[in-house]
Amino acid sequence: MATPTPLLPNSRTEADGSVVLRVLSYNIRSMRDDTGALARVIGACAPDLVLVQEAPRFFRWRKKLARLAADTDLVVLSGGATAAGPALLCGLRATVERTEDVLLPLTPGRHRRGFATAVVRFGGVRLGVLSAHLSLDGDERYEQGGMMLDRLAGMGVDHAIAGGDLNERPDGATFRRLAAGLQDGWATAPWGGEHTWTRSGPRRRIDAVFATRGVEILGCGVPQGLPGVREEDLHTATDHLPVLAAIRIPAT
Repeated sequence: MATPTPLLPNSRTEADGSVVLRVLSYNIRSMRDDTGALARVIGACAPDLVLVQEAPRFFRWRKKLARLAADTDLVVLSGGATAAGPALLCGLRATVERTEDVLLPLTPGRHRRGFATAVVRFGGVRLGVLSAHLSLDGDERYEQGGMMLDRLAGMGVDHAIAGGDLNERPDGATFRRLAAGLQDGWATAPWGGEHTWTRSGPRRRIDAVFATRGVEILGCGVPQGLPGVREEDLHTATDHLPVLAAIRIPAT
């Protein structure tokens, strides 16, 4: 008999003022697949923050992203076409301090890339947030990884999280660069499933959630076996599997 997936902590503010959050990173393939399954997966994960990659970018993209947020009891925080794909959703528990969509240098003949970023507060805790979808080209991807680290360092917060589709396995140069400067959620506190791509038979971990030092990672991985998350929905919602992390941020 398979060992059941242990439960992740629910979101809460603790007696000492620290905050427990659920963070979901998810490549949603421009909502071209089963949007009902997508909403069910996100809703069952009960996230405080969703770090989206491949959000809709073209015709009526704002309406599509707003519909997904409404279907999952979230609101659109930032990103979408204005960040070349990455986006952020959040629950009403979050207080938004500022947002910024960042377009990265464009290499002719390649896709435009960008970051969706924000600083939010949960109670007395401030948190920087960044969603990214890195290049398919190794050299360009490595430079973008450095830009991620620089952007997080310049957000003016003690604690930050970043998530995204890295288009690279953990032994790749960019993944290792990020993991050297940040905590890799799965490597720090593995939970659930590991591999995120492809949906027909995931054999690679190319999606990840990272956190700065001082953030406690309580568990991180693909929410397989999580109550309410159906295997069928995971495989029809999009071509990636999501990464869900529970984190604790100390009181400021």
